Amino acid sequence: MRNLLRLEELAMFALGLFMYGLLGYPWWLFFVLLLTPDIGMLGYLVNEKVGAIAYNLFHHKGIAILLYFLGIYLSMPVVQMIGVILFAHASMDRIFGYGLKYEKGFKYTHLGEIGKRNG
Repeated sequence: MRNLLRLEELAMFALGLFMYGLLGYPWWLFFVLLLTPDIGMLGYLVNEKVGAIAYNLFHHKGIAILLYFLGIYLSMPVVQMIGVILFAHASMDRIFGYGLKYEKGFKYTHLGEIGKRNG
């Protein structure tokens, strides 16, 4: 099952690449911005709860999709790009087993515990 989920996330990452390509921004910008959603981890400097909330805000695919469509509605390609970057980043993270976080600690995710082999 784990490999099937990773394959699905790889397909979503490819979708993010495709959608970014449609926007017409330079590719170097995609690779520069791809890791920026990890700024959400700074919340862990406050405590586990704030960390989980901040991390999940920057890694939630629903928010990414909402931003993409909001960019279309407002005719603001930069907002679309932000949505695509968030979507692609979240997919990339999930390929490696980094899911949305629970408040009890960074390693506890909706995909299972990081570092622990989950079937």
